[in-house]
Amino acid sequence: MIIWNILKHSLLITVFVFVMMLLIDYFNVITNGKMSQSMKGSRMQQYLIASFLGSTPGCLGAFLNVSFYIHGLMSFGALVGGMIATSGDEAFVMLALFPKKAMLLFGILFVLGIIFAWVSDKIAGLLNIVPCKECELNEVHTIESCKCFDKDHLAGYYLRISWQRAVLLLALLAIMLTIVFGMIGGPSTWNWKRVTMTILTAFAAVIIGSVPDHFLKDHIWKHIIKKHVLRVFLWSFFALLIIQVGFKFWDFEAFIQSHMVWVMLIAVLIGIVPESGPHMVFAMMFAEGIIPFSVLLASSIVQDGHGMLPLLSYTLRDAILVKIFNIVFGLSIGLILYYTGL
Repeated sequence: MIIWNILKHSLLITVFVFVMMLLIDYFNVITNGKMSQSMKGSRMQQYLIASFLGSTPGCLGAFLNVSFYIHGLMSFGALVGGMIATSGDEAFVMLALFPKKAMLLFGILFVLGIIFAWVSDKIAGLLNIVPCKECELNEVHTIESCKCFDKDHLAGYYLRISWQRAVLLLALLAIMLTIVFGMIGGPSTWNWKRVTMTILTAFAAVIIGSVPDHFLKDHIWKHIIKKHVLRVFLWSFFALLIIQVGFKFWDFEAFIQSHMVWVMLIAVLIGIVPESGPHMVFAMMFAEGIIPFSVLLASSIVQDGHGMLPLLSYTLRDAILVKIFNIVFGLSIGLILYYTGL
């Protein structure tokens, strides 16, 4: 029974993450190229944009920030601020588990990103930290233009339907039916979560049914499905399993409550790993009321999902510096909030 409940909960989280990633990727493509022009303003404008991109769920915002940085369009401090605001794919999971508190968290990270971007540039100036000059490229590489809803070719997508489109549409239809009939997603009564999930799933089906094969195969199948969905499901399942087993066979909560500072330190250290998933354990624990907001915030400041991976391929030095700044800021804010009772 426990395994079945965890399986249903993990599936619902994964569906929500998939749909939200699909919507953001879709929006990112149809607005392609416009964001880079706005980076040519003042430092404060860079801080605002970098933090905004970082606070959007997923890793796309972080990837854009890295791209702007290595092309010389963003300061070191702005990159630090953007990574502070970034929560990676776990942002989608937090929206599914505790939407109101997740939005509050994203708002706080956005503000902290702006503040610490300014602080980081001041410190970088004092320490003579020079941004990586050798990785400044001549132009920002953008995603090729994509007409994501082309009514003239819509019929052709189904006359020569690809197996990826067929599989995704059938899967979404099956998932929507399980939500509508209350098999996953809560009780049989219609609450706002169930209505929202039904609408989002239907919207995802419309997108998958109308985008060209290029977008479907490269953006949805190769990127979202193959690189993210299975990983999100497995991390969700095992994070929930660890917590449930800990509650059942061990006084898990009492141990954590008596070692909360160490838990915060562990959360910050795990946040160094450039991987979406490990932070999910702390999101799950916060959702269960095991850890306070201060630990979740400290972890969120330091970790940035896959956001650092592109920077590591260009400049290891700058990636390490960004992480050092984020660790100092994350631990400082986390400990201050923890000892004030948050």
